[in-house]
Amino acid sequence: MERKQITSRADIQLLVDSFYEKVKTDAVIGYIFQDIAQVDWGKHLPVMYDFWEQLLLDSNRYGRNTMAPHFALNQKIPLQPVHFDRWILLFETTVNELFTGEKAELATSRAHSIKDIMQFKMQQINQPK
Repeated sequence: MERKQITSRADIQLLVDSFYEKVKTDAVIGYIFQDIAQVDWGKHLPVMYDFWEQLLLDSNRYGRNTMAPHFALNQKIPLQPVHFDRWILLFETTVNELFTGEKAELATSRAHSIKDIMQFKMQQINQPK
């Protein structure tokens, strides 16, 4: 498959769908999504389309508190650095398989920022000083 630029919501949907197909069956984090969070993919995926479309294509479709669901999930299972490391690996792999260019680089950069912030906040909760 030839890599292309991210220019539309359809590209965002391809990225998100491809990424979560990897996540669902991943040995390190798949169970968190499937068994612990019991993600309703029919509801979750459109929210993720909105989220990434806002981050990459400057839409204003996403208007939720990004951290709240992750704090709730962390109460069910403490999210650890290994989980975040696998999430970013799968995300970067997906971006690099499908896309190239400025928006692909932005997607990877934003994903690293998200990973770093979420990991930091969860560590503050899970390992208070």
